[in-house]
Amino acid sequence: MDDFDLIPVPLSVRAVPPSGRYVLDEETRIEARPGTEGVARWLRATVGAATGLPLDPGDDDDNRIVLAVDPALGRRLGPEGYRLVVDGHAVRVDGGGSAGVFWGAQTLRQLLGPAAFRRAPIGSGTAWELPMVAIEDAPRFVWRGVLLDVARHFLPKDGVLRYLDLLAAHKLNVLHLHLTDDQGWRMEVHRYPELTRTGAWRARTKLGHRASPLWDERPHGGYYTQDDLREIVAYAAERHITVVPEIDLPGHSQAAIAAYPELGNTDVVDTAALTVWDTWGISPNVLAPTDHTLAFYENVLTEVLDVFPSPFVHIGGDECPKDQWKASPAARARMAAEGLADEDELQSWFIRHFDRWLAERGRRMAGWDEILEGGLAGLAGLSEGATVSSWRGCAGGIAAARAGHDVVMCPEQQVYLDHRQAPGADEPVPIGYVRTLEDVYRFDPVPAELTETEAARILGAQANLWTEVMEDQRRLDYQAFPRLAAFAETVWSPLPAPAARDHPAFERRMAAHYARLDALGVDYRPPGGPHPWQRRPGVLGRPIEGAPPIV
Repeated sequence: MDDFDLIPVPLSVRAVPPSGRYVLDEETRIEARPGTEGVARWLRATVGAATGLPLDPGDDDDNRIVLAVDPALGRRLGPEGYRLVVDGHAVRVDGGGSAGVFWGAQTLRQLLGPAAFRRAPIGSGTAWELPMVAIEDAPRFVWRGVLLDVARHFLPKDGVLRYLDLLAAHKLNVLHLHLTDDQGWRMEVHRYPELTRTGAWRARTKLGHRASPLWDERPHGGYYTQDDLREIVAYAAERHITVVPEIDLPGHSQAAIAAYPELGNTDVVDTAALTVWDTWGISPNVLAPTDHTLAFYENVLTEVLDVFPSPFVHIGGDECPKDQWKASPAARARMAAEGLADEDELQSWFIRHFDRWLAERGRRMAGWDEILEGGLAGLAGLSEGATVSSWRGCAGGIAAARAGHDVVMCPEQQVYLDHRQAPGADEPVPIGYVRTLEDVYRFDPVPAELTETEAARILGAQANLWTEVMEDQRRLDYQAFPRLAAFAETVWSPLPAPAARDHPAFERRMAAHYARLDALGVDYRPPGGPHPWQRRPGVLGRPIEGAPPIV
């Protein structure tokens, strides 16, 4: 049976009688049954805009799109599963829950052709036809995520909303929003206005890798008000996407220290002289292990919880240099008071504090795989709900899963989309290993060495877009696509083992999908290499040669 070039590829596709095409026209109605009202709104706002069809409410037996939640389907396929049937009587989208109906509507949009991805009709002669087909589908993983780093280069609110639409078009359901780092603080915090007044802006920006001699001398920055973020969260929720905020600690915190110098190790460095960092890498300026710092971040996280309903809150926990703590009498006093053996245990003390604090408020801490380290915390010290983002390979995720913790797989060697897409001089600002479209398509989030019980701890996976060398939306598009389409299929579809996957068939479907991306205005990397305007000649990257180690 023709798969109609659908991405991600569905579980099953079969023809249904009668043969022919089902035509949507001015008289087509949407019958939205309870629980599907949001999907009907989305169809009118997107497919209605692209087609020019009113898609009014109604239940005309002969010309309608029926949206319904089917609990029996939910028991069989889960709440995100759906069944899409087009026959001679109607178009019917049933979902195990409202999310399933929404994903079915996304498939319906793909069946209508690339023009259905535009924001307005492109011609009065377009026939909006659907094949007579029955599709059943459900995702492999519950966490199908993308990290968007808005701390290194700020992406204005409309760009975030656009990316939510792109995630939804690929049936991705988590946006991990990296809101703070050494180079900028992006969330308004009412109690601490200097976090955005000072911390959201840097005087200049390194162009390319940190070893580059080039600078962009323009000030850079920006932040989201809490109402902006509430809008983003609501927009995402209408598309069945969860927005997971990240507030980094105790490392990656120079922007916060520049705004409030007392947060830093004042007995070691003159924190009042620090500014928001203008280059890349790992800043040595980390949070001081004081009661004041703990209270400060509790107050910050209180406002985070008020804005973000996500069950998960990410606190970073990675790449924390210990040099200032080693030199700090205050840090040594804290270690003595808490019975901590060394600075690694001090970092774990930080993590454990906020893990407990979040758990007491009904939320789950997520952190990078460094949260597994440190004698007092480590695996044993984390709360039951703590979730590990495994980025330095899969080893951290394997250890966490075996210890009974949930895991999101995001190994840098495979799904860091800031890494270059091909060898050669034409790739703009080449970072890291070569990760081609096929490499990403052959990624599997579940390591083969896990038992069935351990593998059940893998919530899913996440592709990460770190923006040190992605200064605007066009660069972001180039690094994300088309690889994000391949990633979406790896986390949605029940594919064979990586070596057995039919990449030529995926490439054939991608040939049609490029037309959808064109209609959406995505500045993706063409299969033959970058366009001239996508190149960045003379801007230094940091390519790593050879095959990445799978660790």
